[in-house]
Amino acid sequence: MFSIIIWFILIILIIGLLGANVVIVPQAQVKVVERLGRYSATWHTGIHIKIPFLERIVREVSMKEQVADFPPQPVITKDNVTMQIDTVVYFQITDPKLYTYGIEKPMAAIENLTATTLRNIIGDLELDQTLTSRDVINTKMRSILDEATDAWGIKINRVELKNIIPPAAIQEAMEKQMKAERERREAILVAEGKKQSAILVAEGEKEATVLAAEANRQAKIKEAEGEAEALLAVQKALADSIALLNQASPSEQVIKLKSLEAFTAAADGQATKIIIPSEIQSLAGFAVSMKETVSEKK
Repeated sequence: MFSIIIWFILIILIIGLLGANVVIVPQAQVKVVERLGRYSATWHTGIHIKIPFLERIVREVSMKEQVADFPPQPVITKDNVTMQIDTVVYFQITDPKLYTYGIEKPMAAIENLTATTLRNIIGDLELDQTLTSRDVINTKMRSILDEATDAWGIKINRVELKNIIPPAAIQEAMEKQMKAERERREAILVAEGKKQSAILVAEGEKEATVLAAEANRQAKIKEAEGEAEALLAVQKALADSIALLNQASPSEQVIKLKSLEAFTAAADGQATKIIIPSEIQSLAGFAVSMKETVSEKK
């Protein structure tokens, strides 16, 4: 009975020991394993069994891209201006073995290397170049850091200058300059707006004048067309009356009478002197005598 209990305890211990040495490595992570104090293997995603008492996991390494935000570093430009610059480094571990055994404190090493590289690059630039050449500085730093950290199993993907903080006096002068530039741009925009407004008003007046002239021209054209149509109607009526007279074969007396009517109408005008042909004069006398005869008979 005692031996059965011992065997039961031993089985439980063996199962517990085996369970404790079954290692599951998650996605995007690796584990560096040593056997008897020496590097043995790098375990990637999956299930692994560790040999009890002989193997141990010395480091868990993330293979994801990581971000290191370093505090501001004092740097001096070529024209002896001291400023504060903080940087952000995006890196990724490519070789877990080199990352584990290549350097003692990788993050501290990257921070110090970043500060040193930044001072060297800014030292060759003046203040204006520093403020306007961020892309150039980022590219140079990434190249230098990537080459230096390659021996540590680290790849530098990007380096960004997060903030460039110049001295207070220079910063105040820059703010005044920026304010003046904003005011200048606002003045230009206001002047441009007034100019465009004046142009639009002038164009509107021009269009109104053109439209008024066109309307006046059209009115005169219509008036002339009306007068022409009236003249044509008068001429047509006259032509029609002559045609009717010609068709009726009027006698000489009728023609003279019509002439008398025409001269009578002419006499109602503004003319001060009218010359009447002799034929019409006799016809007029005849008409007057006939009128008097008829009056006496009544």
